[in-house]
Amino acid sequence: MGDNTADLIRSNSVSKPFNDLLAERLTRRDVLRGSAAAGALAVAPGFVGSVFEGKAYAAGTASSLGFTELKRVYDETHHVAPGFKAQVLARWGDRVLPGAPEFDPEKQTPEAQGQQFGYNNDFVAFLPLPLGSNSSENGLLFVNHEYPNPHVMFPGLIAKEDEAGKTMSKEQVDIGMASMGHSVVEIVKKDGAWQILTDSRFNRRITSFTPMLISGPAVGHKMMQTKADPDGARVIGTGANCGGGVTPWGTVLSCEEFPYSYFGGDPAKTDQADHIKRIGMESEDYYGIARFYEQYDVEKEPNELNRWQWVVEVDPYDPASVPVKRTALGRMGHEGATVVVNKDNRIVVYMGDDDYFEYLFRFVTDGAYDPANREANKSLLDKGTLSVARFDVDGTLVWLPLIHGVGPLTAANGFADQGEVVIKCRQAADKLGATPMDRPEDFETNPVTGRVYAIMTKNKKRKADNLNPVNSRPENKWGHIIELIPPGESKDADHAATSYKWDILMLCGDPTKPEHGARFHPGTSADGWFVTPDNLCFDAKGRMWIATDGQNDFELADGIFGVDTDGPGRGLPKALFAGPTGAEVTGPCFTPDGKTLFVSVQHPGENSETIEKLSTRWPDFKDGMPPRPAVVAIMREDGGEIGG
Repeated sequence: MGDNTADLIRSNSVSKPFNDLLAERLTRRDVLRGSAAAGALAVAPGFVGSVFEGKAYAAGTASSLGFTELKRVYDETHHVAPGFKAQVLARWGDRVLPGAPEFDPEKQTPEAQGQQFGYNNDFVAFLPLPLGSNSSENGLLFVNHEYPNPHVMFPGLIAKEDEAGKTMSKEQVDIGMASMGHSVVEIVKKDGAWQILTDSRFNRRITSFTPMLISGPAVGHKMMQTKADPDGARVIGTGANCGGGVTPWGTVLSCEEFPYSYFGGDPAKTDQADHIKRIGMESEDYYGIARFYEQYDVEKEPNELNRWQWVVEVDPYDPASVPVKRTALGRMGHEGATVVVNKDNRIVVYMGDDDYFEYLFRFVTDGAYDPANREANKSLLDKGTLSVARFDVDGTLVWLPLIHGVGPLTAANGFADQGEVVIKCRQAADKLGATPMDRPEDFETNPVTGRVYAIMTKNKKRKADNLNPVNSRPENKWGHIIELIPPGESKDADHAATSYKWDILMLCGDPTKPEHGARFHPGTSADGWFVTPDNLCFDAKGRMWIATDGQNDFELADGIFGVDTDGPGRGLPKALFAGPTGAEVTGPCFTPDGKTLFVSVQHPGENSETIEKLSTRWPDFKDGMPPRPAVVAIMREDGGEIGG
């Protein structure tokens, strides 16, 4: 989930930016008041003022997390808190399919990579085996692979990806394309350690060369039709697979975030110039793909780009299944697709659009989930209502439906039908006056309280003319976490309601520096505060686990932090894990028993100049072996639950 977005501000919303609303909300001293969270203030007096004012803080004892915090560290390897162990489970190039060759960085081929664990692992899902069980020692590990880093994969390339794209051979380009997509591997836990079963029938690689179906309101649409697919119903490949989610019927929703980076040509020379600009593409082709594949050149095939940047549904339990791009969920820079079964059994999917001043989205199915009919559930995501969030200063969140013919979403405004609404999802949200946000990323629901949390990683483009005394960050370099409160509690929460309440859980930054404007629990330690949150997950007790992306910019290691969202430890983070230099830590995922936390270590050594001048050789640390993105399994040495 690296910051691959361009410097343009693309949002054209008529609504106030979120930082303006936040300023007004904080001015009214409403943070954490008037909501289900108010009890936390009573047990943590001074939360609103003491840290923000830059006063000294001491290590707190209020957290429910029963482990000794990791001391802050930043070097070429990973670190885990005392009493824990971190096992490197699956690395770039490890064998996935039976008969796959051993990884040899000097003998890479597209064919080999298509059978091996992909590059830049991101979202991780653990799916118990057998299907429907609650097993925590045997299951499928589903992993997204977002993008390649050619300069630390191949010799002779420099860090600037656009330069690498101009010089890579077709074989190198094809290796990069084969390194993206997904890996599915069966894993088992034996004697306190995990291992991959390389002969499992479930093991699978899905890449930029894998055929996929298109479903929902955009299938067959004229904007989806190409020379190779005049029906607009099938597409070859997926890429830029970032966040994701898991459905209750055991499929995975994988999010295509910024695939426009794979395309070349000049958008200004097409009949979709404004539309292509709004979705994010400039003349890029960072990875050289358009030099060899005509469909990736927007001048030659402008509609191909419209067939990317969707949520892809994959069935890991059926290796022969064809992935499906579910267009009803809208086209955007998808970061997460978190699934909730609502109290009326309809399915709700929460999604963030990861770019500057973009939006938060929600999809509610028309039909209800049927636990007894797995096949019928697979079509639920094709019919429903997609909405976008508007935040009001009184602490209310309103979901605005993106429905053709309703309000400004008409043919006169450039939306001929519902297919065009979902294809032009960002433009539709602009018209509705959605609230522009600070790079929305992951979006998860607390399984205990029913409250929903959305991460805003950062927004370096916030201008000084947005400032006021209680929001003193002219550039939000640090990020924050928003709490959304649907009506009702826990399982009675109505995730399909039109109106929610909203609050702020944390404003990130260094609490000792008043200019950061950080707001954590006053007991936050010198090792516990963090910046640039990215992904999160929850354990069964409702504790939040946050992965960061961007701390390297501050010469801090990206890592994993645990935090309570209720009680005396609300907003008090504790550091568990730190990644190596150059790496982002992402994709946190628990086994059902809470005893293993899987995390992705993505792009280690990305800050290297070339493969000949590496900042780290993590995790192998062998001469001739490049850094290798990998999934790490974190466990307690005593075998207990991660959070205690």
